[in-house]
Amino acid sequence: MASTPNTDHLDQEKQHAARAAMRWVRDGMLVGLGTGSTAAHFITQLGEKVRAGELRIQGTATSLASENLARQVGIPLVEPRRGLRFDLTVDGADELDPQLNLIKGGGGALLREKIIATASDYMLVVADSSKAVAQLGKFPLPLEVVPFALPWVLDAVAALGGNPVVRMDRQDPSKQVLSDQKNQLVDCHFGQLNDVQKLASQLITIPGIVEHGLFLGIAKAALVVREDRVEVLRAGVEPQLASDFTELP
Repeated sequence: MASTPNTDHLDQEKQHAARAAMRWVRDGMLVGLGTGSTAAHFITQLGEKVRAGELRIQGTATSLASENLARQVGIPLVEPRRGLRFDLTVDGADELDPQLNLIKGGGGALLREKIIATASDYMLVVADSSKAVAQLGKFPLPLEVVPFALPWVLDAVAALGGNPVVRMDRQDPSKQVLSDQKNQLVDCHFGQLNDVQKLASQLITIPGIVEHGLFLGIAKAALVVREDRVEVLRAGVEPQLASDFTELP
């Protein structure tokens, strides 16, 4: 199926945001490699620099898909170990608000994404213009759930008004989508999220929820493409052009 002009334009924005993030990767860095279409552009561009001998870095991926892509493009990978800290993690988001609260997990990698992000000195979000919103909630909130606990998790989330739906394979609607950890994925339709901190606290206390897709206070900055300009968004700060920065904002 051919891409629509809008899809083509958004993909160009993703490439632009990923390219802008490259300017802050330095020799010797340990880099967290995100998951999703925008992060894939970053991994591909990073691999080009590594193969050309312009950058010497190592990385750890937030999903098996990103790990496979990183290997294909020649990025040396590091296995998880105690004491491992990342200088920079570059990842996408399904939604981000002006306070840099995020919804992530549309690709099913929310657990590993949050693990890598919280093990990083700096998390940088890369996003196209459609991802920046005034308030979170239009995009369904993903959960990763232990299969045994699924019925009770669905009951508990429904009681919170989340209208939970087990994620099914788009190619085979009879098949449930599993995370890389072989857990089930549930998409919650709360609508507009007026108190993300409260909701996060409620969800994490439900037995069987391994992780939720609210990333609060984790991202340091976001690169968002708007009208062919890359803007740097930070919580409580007016947007600035990425070209104004030589170091991480």
